[in-house]
Amino acid sequence: MPTVTTPDADIYYTDSGGEGPVLLLGHGFFMDSSMFTPQVRDLSPDLRVVTWDARRHGQTTDRGTPFTYWDLARDALAVLDDLGVEKAIIGGMSQGGYTALRTALLAPERTTALILLDTEASACTPEQKSGYRVLFDQWCSTAPLEPLTSALAPQLIGGEPADWTSWISKWNSSDRMAVRPAAECLIERDDIVDRLSDIDVPALIIRGENDLSAPAEKADELKAGLPGAAPVVTIPVAGHAANWTHPEPVNAAITAFIKTLR
Repeated sequence: MPTVTTPDADIYYTDSGGEGPVLLLGHGFFMDSSMFTPQVRDLSPDLRVVTWDARRHGQTTDRGTPFTYWDLARDALAVLDDLGVEKAIIGGMSQGGYTALRTALLAPERTTALILLDTEASACTPEQKSGYRVLFDQWCSTAPLEPLTSALAPQLIGGEPADWTSWISKWNSSDRMAVRPAAECLIERDDIVDRLSDIDVPALIIRGENDLSAPAEKADELKAGLPGAAPVVTIPVAGHAANWTHPEPVNAAITAFIKTLR
């Protein structure tokens, strides 16, 4: 699969190909582009689905410099540049949504619409920062990783144990220390709630009903702030990774939304 080289990273991406509108999807923290396998399978060839790995995730490599979600937004644009794509529907799950929002702010002329999955526009609270630092200190320690990954999967993914198996296996075999720069990016992200009104494109907001990481009030905040936002779509009984655990209703919502753009 292809990569695009920037001064700071070699960004891995996948491209379903086809002549349909381009949908660029960014994954959540601790995940990678393969979390969109159900979307690539079901939405192409009507859409040209492009997925990519963020720095410190999947098959993307970087030069070791600190980065923010604004840098990841530039990475997303570099993927589009490499494909020769001028405009795209920009989407993402959780941290991929943080990146999608910033991509739209950096390049409104290249953003046809937004698809925001289980995400938000606000910064971490002090309590959240403290909790994350405890988590990442444990993750980057020499303590056994299996108890931590087994406890994390239900919250980070949701659904049933069968939905977690492949991810737990990836986490348990990963380079534990590699996540530290991405963790700092997550913890220290800036608040862009007050800038949502600058993003004047159609937006689809989807969340899992049982998502504790991006609760309903965060989706409502996006709906209130984005001028082109459609009503929030809530996926019954789904958790944080609704697109992975409940792809049928998520894909149906995406398909219906895309039809409104044509």
